[in-house]
Amino acid sequence: MNTMALVIQFILYMNFKKTLLVLCLFNFMLVIFLWSRDVTREASYLGFHNKKIRKNMKLGMVFFILSEIMFFFGIFWSLLHSSLCICIDFFNTWPPKGVFIINPFGIPLLNTMLLILSGYTITVSHFSLLKKNFFFSFSHLFLTILLGLLFIIIQFMEYKNSFFCFNNSIYGSCFFISTGFHGLHVLLGLLLLFVCLLRMLNGHFTSDKHVLFECSIWYWHFVDVVWVFLYLLLYCWISF
Repeated sequence: MNTMALVIQFILYMNFKKTLLVLCLFNFMLVIFLWSRDVTREASYLGFHNKKIRKNMKLGMVFFILSEIMFFFGIFWSLLHSSLCICIDFFNTWPPKGVFIINPFGIPLLNTMLLILSGYTITVSHFSLLKKNFFFSFSHLFLTILLGLLFIIIQFMEYKNSFFCFNNSIYGSCFFISTGFHGLHVLLGLLLLFVCLLRMLNGHFTSDKHVLFECSIWYWHFVDVVWVFLYLLLYCWISF
């Protein structure tokens, strides 16, 4: 219910109407915090998370990632449909005439390298935890979070200095919708990794019991792969 209210308030905000977006966002974050607290207590202190429960939690994360894949599939579909079915309204060109695209070998390439590097560091962190090297695991997890934050900052700078905006033809809409939603997923991934960092700092993870960390790693790799496709379609493909 809170998620639906948050989406509705966001749509109203995008149409320049008075909304309760801040209140809904605060309520949403509060629910996430309380849920995370209860899960931590059940797993680390009460010992309720046996092997079967951990397996079901992983399965739930798989289904969640599959739903996210279908979400981005719809975005990719709209992008490919708009670029391949060029009409006279676009002057038979893609991107439409008058839209100055971003150089794919500048900021976008830097962001791509940052996410690929973060995928490497999070993998090293996981294998270090399996080898019971907790300091190495913690340090690489912290480095992954820093790389993700740097990605968000650079993407914001890219938005601020872009030569087109959301209402500059279908290309502008596809660009900001796809990269914007990807940025939201990066923020969600960073939130998961930050929770893992705190729990690792408090000694909640062991080499054989770290379901949240595993699920967060899966989600982060999903975010990395989506960005690679976005980079190829939104930046590279239209430049050649």
